[in-house]
Amino acid sequence: MSAATGTLPRAAVDAKLVAMASATAVAIGVGLAGFVQNEPAPYELYMVALIGVWALFGLTISRATVPLLVLWIVYLIGGMVSMTQMSDLKDTPLYLAVTAFLALTAVFFAAVIEKREGLLRPIFIGWTLAACLTGLLGIFGYFGAFPGAERFTLYDRAAGAFKDPNVFGPFLVLPAVWLLHGIVTGRLLKMPIQAAGLLILSFAIFLSFSRGAWGLYALSAITVCAAAFLNSSSNKLRLRILVMALIGMGLIALAVMIALQIPQVAALFETRAQLVQDYDGARLGRFARYGIGFALAMEHPLGIGPLVFGTIFGEDTHNIWLKALMDYGWLGFAAYFTLLVLTVAAGFRILLRDRYWQPFLLCAWVVFVGHIALGTVIDMDHWRHFYLLMGIIWGCVSLEARHQARHSRASARETATPRNYALALHRPTN
Repeated sequence: MSAATGTLPRAAVDAKLVAMASATAVAIGVGLAGFVQNEPAPYELYMVALIGVWALFGLTISRATVPLLVLWIVYLIGGMVSMTQMSDLKDTPLYLAVTAFLALTAVFFAAVIEKREGLLRPIFIGWTLAACLTGLLGIFGYFGAFPGAERFTLYDRAAGAFKDPNVFGPFLVLPAVWLLHGIVTGRLLKMPIQAAGLLILSFAIFLSFSRGAWGLYALSAITVCAAAFLNSSSNKLRLRILVMALIGMGLIALAVMIALQIPQVAALFETRAQLVQDYDGARLGRFARYGIGFALAMEHPLGIGPLVFGTIFGEDTHNIWLKALMDYGWLGFAAYFTLLVLTVAAGFRILLRDRYWQPFLLCAWVVFVGHIALGTVIDMDHWRHFYLLMGIIWGCVSLEARHQARHSRASARETATPRNYALALHRPTN
């Protein structure tokens, strides 16, 4: 008896320690995605080690995650075929290696979420803490709060611990939307902390002066609040969601109005708020390059080689679809298009089901769809958090597949009980 009673608590304690260590390790990895000023960034070095450790201890890829892996492999094959069209490879092998690694991180996050659904919360907490920290760096940098703070800005725009404000802003959107969802649906005791984080992230997104981040944030926040409202089970909860959403958006609007009282903020806002900038509508601007690029893709079905487009026209494609065609050929484009459509469709199918992971999936799916729309005007093929979003969605899809399989097995066992079997034997037949 002593052995039995001693073994079980020890095993339970060990399992809890392993779960805590796993959650902490994954959360740290996610948080490092918010600090990318040089390459290779700490994120890459850490994730290589983390994936290696998980692989040693039995990381598996389920049937539900296989399409994600296969489509990324096909996409990369398209890039290698496109590379054969280049006379000078330059840094292309390294570029494709980075793409392969980021694709692997998407598969990794999907696999670990399926294995331990409890990792979803640490992933979101890690992302939120990193976003608040890098957001504060961007805010302090914009206002020159301390010596050397200017390194956290670029072109008079907040960039935080990123090289580009256009990556910094979108990185903050998921944590901001998650905090907003928590305010409108969660516990009142957590609301002050969530509101403080939301104000920091909203102000940082605004100071990034990224039109894409502004639009992504606005549409994601509205969509998440609307989905929570429609999915609520009572009129009382719907009223609360409506009131809290209005209060939350009112606070965000108030913070923006206060910021606009600062002359340098107002001046840059007036410039950035214009729908079409000079570099968009110029003779060889962004929009003109789209037409040229798609015509070029018709002549080169194998692609022209990764990063070659930018060397020809002076600027990269700034369009995920054109990027796929130019850098990965028709084969890569077909794989990428299929992957994005399949990710959106698979997530939408289970979006509002009553599951533990539903709030996480809702926020990730909405922001992911927004990123696809954003990708039509900007390059995001190496945005680390985009692959993380994809991994979260596929992880939830795999969790749902496992849930359905478990439910089917339980139903089969119930049907096959001796009593049901006896009733079936004595059932009258015609």
